[in-house]
Amino acid sequence: MSRVTRVATAEGLRPLFGGDPAATAPLPEPFPRPGELPVSSALPAWEVEIGFGKGRYLLRRAALEPAGRFLGIEIAGEYFRLVARRVARRRLANVVLLEGEAQYLAGAVLPKGFARAVHIYFPDPWPKLRHHRRRLFAPDSLDLVQGLLAPGGNLYFATDFLAYGEEVRELLVSHPGARVTVHDGPWPDGARTNYEAKYIVEGRPILRLEVAFAGAVAPHPRGLLDLLVAPTLRPVSQS
Repeated sequence: MSRVTRVATAEGLRPLFGGDPAATAPLPEPFPRPGELPVSSALPAWEVEIGFGKGRYLLRRAALEPAGRFLGIEIAGEYFRLVARRVARRRLANVVLLEGEAQYLAGAVLPKGFARAVHIYFPDPWPKLRHHRRRLFAPDSLDLVQGLLAPGGNLYFATDFLAYGEEVRELLVSHPGARVTVHDGPWPDGARTNYEAKYIVEGRPILRLEVAFAGAVAPHPRGLLDLLVAPTLRPVSQS
């Protein structure tokens, strides 16, 4: 899967990396650069939505809170372009959109500890075993999500795939630094995505989690174990 990334703001759309320095640098404001957003910064903290889809929640929050700063990540080019046009049309100067893989962006591009909240709503559950490595909520990748959050920051998650949601809940509960709250009903501000609005009307069950992490970013114990335990090698046939 390609890791070529584009960035969009109210000023337009452009490559994040590329061969033409004039077309890719400097990064547009208010893009969060590593080391530029200390916890003590007087600037409003960032909120990140991973997989913003058609932008219902991201655009609404940005319009209601012009002093806030909002970063959206989306791998689907169609949705990225759709919301980029809406950001430009509505002149939402407090929004930055990134097109690309969330794992790559969280691990190699974005600064650590810059966000007060990370939102992940109705992500693809990747049910097939061979696709589990693509999940953000896995023992060996949970620290990428946690690493975006400033101390005291919150993670918000929702899914209608209840079996997958229970896996995510168990993973978070078993993290030593996580405090997990299950929301039995809708969010206080109502449906946050088009999927959620549809599912509420249909009466479909939804698992909603709010997670607060305490302490420094740390790998999940199960993910750390996977790194420490070497795979078993098959014996070489002597025949």
